[in-house]
Amino acid sequence: METNKKLTIPAFLSQSFEKYSTNDFLGFSDEKAKSYAEIQEEVKSVVAFLENLGVKQGDKVAIFSNNMPNWGITYFATVSIGAVAVPLLPDFSETELQNILSHSEAKVIFTSEILEDKVKAVSTVFLESKIRINDFTNIDVKSDAKHDYNVKSDTIADVQEDDLAIIIYTSGTTGKSKGVMLTHKNLCFNTEKCAVLQPIREDDVFLSFLPLSHAYENTLGLLLPMNNGASVYYLRKLPSPAVLIPAMHAVKPTVMLSVPLIIEKIYRNKILSSLNAKKTTKMLYKIPPIRKMINVAAGRKLMENFGGRLRFFGIGGAKLDSVVEKFLIEAKFPYAIGYGLTETSPLLAGVNPQTIRLNSTGPVIEGMEYKLNDVNPKTGEGELWAKGPSIMKGYYKEPKLTSDVLTEDGWFNTGDLVTMDKDNYIYVKGRSKNFIVGSSGENIYPEEIESIINNFNFVTESLVIEEKGRLVALVHLNMEELEKKYQLVKHDLDDKIEDLKADLKLYINSKVNKFSAIKVVTIQKTPFEKTPTKKIKRYKYNQ
Repeated sequence: METNKKLTIPAFLSQSFEKYSTNDFLGFSDEKAKSYAEIQEEVKSVVAFLENLGVKQGDKVAIFSNNMPNWGITYFATVSIGAVAVPLLPDFSETELQNILSHSEAKVIFTSEILEDKVKAVSTVFLESKIRINDFTNIDVKSDAKHDYNVKSDTIADVQEDDLAIIIYTSGTTGKSKGVMLTHKNLCFNTEKCAVLQPIREDDVFLSFLPLSHAYENTLGLLLPMNNGASVYYLRKLPSPAVLIPAMHAVKPTVMLSVPLIIEKIYRNKILSSLNAKKTTKMLYKIPPIRKMINVAAGRKLMENFGGRLRFFGIGGAKLDSVVEKFLIEAKFPYAIGYGLTETSPLLAGVNPQTIRLNSTGPVIEGMEYKLNDVNPKTGEGELWAKGPSIMKGYYKEPKLTSDVLTEDGWFNTGDLVTMDKDNYIYVKGRSKNFIVGSSGENIYPEEIESIINNFNFVTESLVIEEKGRLVALVHLNMEELEKKYQLVKHDLDDKIEDLKADLKLYINSKVNKFSAIKVVTIQKTPFEKTPTKKIKRYKYNQ
């Protein structure tokens, strides 16, 4: 791996286009990917198009699209001319879209066909062109510029490492979106350190299904394979099991990135339901040596479902349920957990499948400094701060918000409460903003209680909140599974749910400290609203 090249995306691209020209690069899962050489030519044609649209160095170019090869091509073209990419999450509402386009002062927006109606409805004083990313045609423009694949531009701006590359608007668990400014150095440094942690080969095949507009997939799912000559495949539809399974069998990925909710659903809906289907298996599963044998067999089947070649399954974006992680360890599934934030480009700590430890995200990545502030002498818990080349430039147009989390000498407050073991492996307890103070001053971590709740029969997801000094568990049940199991009429089903609530309360309180006891269990009838990394938007329910 090169370590002395300039830390800019154009420099990384230039080297990869030359070194891996004949390798497959970007494609859909149902077709052959285009080579690095072919993608280079397409990037040049979009560079010419951007120049024709009047985009100059420093201008903002928004990308509002589902994942596809043209997403990466547009992104690479944008940063090649020194413009700043503004990726937008496909599930942003028209109001959010309007606000972000105005706040970012985006000059051009590229959108996928299925999102066109949202884009047509918005306008700002800065926005000059709206382009369909599928085929690069104008959909509502103030200019008559047209894309022509045969018109190419070799322009590569004199981009510096500390120049802004991207502004990522987070849709977090605490409300209003903030524009995180990441430089070329932020992204490229993080990309190189990811490859130190988990080496990527040029014959690796990525199957991408998390949004490219999120820092996690953007850095680890696009820049990382690009910098190492690997190929990336995308889905044509949303990643439901009916879409994902055929894609995995067709592509046979060696690398995939996921969020905990995906693998937790697979475990509960496929693995656990299969184990519980037979009374004999259910009984044998309680015997540790036999359980391990069963889990190894289940792991082999899981690998087959993923295409049979998987060597790295990265999990990030939220905390993984410890029961599910124990299964993955015993099943010898090649997973690893990473930790980070958009503000850290995003990976801050991580491991590979050979160095995992239960419930840990691993140590802080090479080249980054860290410290724990306000450490509790009894528990060892402290707030994690970090400093180094991965830390963001700041929040766009938000100096006060920036100074709240970033000191003048470069220390960033992650807002996460963690402990560390003797080898500096990190164990995330929860967000410092989320923890609840008990009646006698105890720290209560709702995420830990939720992990217990989510392992109870028929529970899909949960949220623990404080209400008038009491801990309340909001619980969303798998009603389909419940109805199938008991085949009850509505009246009887309501009674069964009341019994479940009582049983659940007893179950939780038998496993937590007295000060963390749940007083009320409430049924959440609809799924919780979530961020792109499938974390529940707590602010929506913590009123």
